[in-house]
Amino acid sequence: MNIAVKISAVDAAAEVAATPLEALNPARVDRFANDTIWPVFERLRREDPVHFTPESEYGPYWSVTKWNDIMAVDTDHEAFSSAEGIGLANLEAVKEQEKIMGQRRRGNAGFISMDEPDHSPARKAVSPTLAPSNLQALSPQVRERAGLILDSLPIGKEFDWVDLVSKELTAMTLASLFDFPFEQRRKLTWWSDMVMNMPGHGPVESWEQKG
Repeated sequence: MNIAVKISAVDAAAEVAATPLEALNPARVDRFANDTIWPVFERLRREDPVHFTPESEYGPYWSVTKWNDIMAVDTDHEAFSSAEGIGLANLEAVKEQEKIMGQRRRGNAGFISMDEPDHSPARKAVSPTLAPSNLQALSPQVRERAGLILDSLPIGKEFDWVDLVSKELTAMTLASLFDFPFEQRRKLTWWSDMVMNMPGHGPVESWEQKG
């Protein structure tokens, strides 16, 4: 297995090196899925840290891959905006959304996709709860819950890691942080999925259901 991974990594590096710089598409999902994305980022940081991809399933987009450039973008609220969302939207999904709803759904209402002056007040509202001291105090409880969840996993058969581990531990932690009724904790991850996920990749199957 390790040999196969190493061969895959070597092949990926060779493919990236042979690809014309202007044709590099760092958003290719398969590279993230098989963990061969790193040669792409290495080359972009070295040769083209502010990189333009003219064609992709998400349309044209820019990639910023070096620390100083990322910080410059992140802190310049006049030139750069998060209001349209913070991820790349699949063009086919966007077209389907526009067809059904008559318009493209804009960025979600979470403060992470807000611009100033709205971002800071919204962030300050949750900052005390997420202060390092509070998270540190919660650490033993999170570790205990993680252990119980892992001990409860089925042995010798397939299971849904996201549902049984990722969502469950996240829901438990958020319920404790925000004093949410513990027995209703799965509502928190369900609401998140409703807001963030495209139809067919979460609780709903269509844009009509998503509203």
